[in-house]
Amino acid sequence: MNNNKKKFISSRREYKLNKLFEKNVRDNPFEQFSIWFSNAMKAGVIEPNAMVLTTSDKKNKPSSRFVLMKNFDETGFTFFTNYRSKKGKVLAENPFAALLFYWAELERQVRIEGRVKKLKKAESELYFNTRPFESRISALISVQSKKISGRNILEKKFKQLKVKYADGKVPLPDYWGGYKLIPKYFEFWQGRENRLHDRIVYQRLRRNWKIFRLAP
Repeated sequence: MNNNKKKFISSRREYKLNKLFEKNVRDNPFEQFSIWFSNAMKAGVIEPNAMVLTTSDKKNKPSSRFVLMKNFDETGFTFFTNYRSKKGKVLAENPFAALLFYWAELERQVRIEGRVKKLKKAESELYFNTRPFESRISALISVQSKKISGRNILEKKFKQLKVKYADGKVPLPDYWGGYKLIPKYFEFWQGRENRLHDRIVYQRLRRNWKIFRLAP
């Protein structure tokens, strides 16, 4: 066994920053998430809205990738992408998905599961028009998840469209827009010493949320 592998196997970190008890959490998981998200922003976490989106196709083959949460409220968590991408095609087959936020600086993570639905075009267009000019151009030229022969193809098209839409009026592509994950399950995880982590779950039961603890 080489030294690097020994260091990797023996690597340990004790979690001592916070504790999580049932008596201290909010009755509503969206309120609890809002508190933790605000804490992450105050702690200077780089892109605290970065979340892992996990999907599963009709053959139950899972796939994960990072996306950016662009909004959340009591109706769900919103992100935007290319509808023709791999995740877009998989969500068309199976609309159930999971999100994972991890904030190492606070020794916390949040898992969320639920059903995903497309946003209305008007909502997608409203957000699209707030993006930087270059980002809108990129959305227009990228055939996301498709094979291309080289980066030069993208760069050439990017330059062409910057000239074409120099007035800043970049149209929303029909294949680009938003999704919203509507939660049925939340798990708030707080790292603790000796790997006895705190895990508090909210599970949707009709109109109410049931709160309980899981073993670490």
